[in-house]
Amino acid sequence: MSLLPEWAPQDAIQLSWPHSNSAWTPWLATAWKLYATLCQHISQYQKVLIACDPSLNIEEITELLQEHNVKLENILLKSVPTNDVWARDHGPITVRENDQLKILDFSFNAWGGKYAYDKDNLINRRLDEQDAYGALLEQTTLILEGGSIEYDGHGTLMTTSNCLLNPNRNPTLSKQQIASQLTEHFDLKQIIWLENGHLEGDDTDAHIDTLARFGPDNSLIYVQCLDRTDAHFEPLHKMETELKQLKDANDQPYRLFPLPMASAIYAENRQRLPATYANFLITNHQVLVPIYEQPEDEQALDVIRHAFPGYEIVGVNCRVLIEQYGSLHCITMQLPEGTLHS
Repeated sequence: MSLLPEWAPQDAIQLSWPHSNSAWTPWLATAWKLYATLCQHISQYQKVLIACDPSLNIEEITELLQEHNVKLENILLKSVPTNDVWARDHGPITVRENDQLKILDFSFNAWGGKYAYDKDNLINRRLDEQDAYGALLEQTTLILEGGSIEYDGHGTLMTTSNCLLNPNRNPTLSKQQIASQLTEHFDLKQIIWLENGHLEGDDTDAHIDTLARFGPDNSLIYVQCLDRTDAHFEPLHKMETELKQLKDANDQPYRLFPLPMASAIYAENRQRLPATYANFLITNHQVLVPIYEQPEDEQALDVIRHAFPGYEIVGVNCRVLIEQYGSLHCITMQLPEGTLHS
């Protein structure tokens, strides 16, 4: 089996729609508008598969999508119980095995049991029961979130030791055992374990997709902090040093594209929120980039423009998402071409 990179041709993007029986209640109207905007961008070119908790009114969602000029023929709304919205982590991960696609449904425990996850851990199975997927769905007991891994398309997987080796995920497995399972599931040539880097306010134990991302043509896009007075300076500087030393499976260095660190944004309780430009989403024709109404937004979009030539670069205001400690990539999961039921 081999893992598919995010920029492989896609059928759809999978989402889980926010609802009031969750922590989203104070920001629900704003979150709905963001989801509608996201669907408008994605539906121009491909389908969107949306898990909608039974508490939601499908007609109300459809009306909102219509108001945002969404291509409704590309929207698939499925009634499925959900706890929260983080499709990157509870969504399926697709691999290719002997020219056939297989959808792996890893176990999800809400980043070490930090929140309720009983419904989210079943979303993929419930979607499969409704014939949403066009490839075999296979269960696996390994606890693994999509946001905790990055794949370069050529045999190298990158993750953080802080997340994947955290005892709140797979406490009975050693690093070697986890590496062995990842290699078996994804047909890897090497695993990069980053030892540095984190964002204040992040509750995922340093997901790689908040820090450093692979792109096509051997590119590596990462968050750089140049402000020595910022609490992120030292850990991100150490991470940058690690990244500069990395080589791919063919012993070639990566082409590095540093993203700016967003100016500090705080919640009402004065906790710093994890605003990161690295949490972008790659679709068939676009790269959707989270922006936060900050001075660094335009610089971040420009960096992504250089890293992804040939793609349309679209900024999406994700200020509301960081209120719940995630961003754009965190709420999405790509479904590669051949995985959606036709």
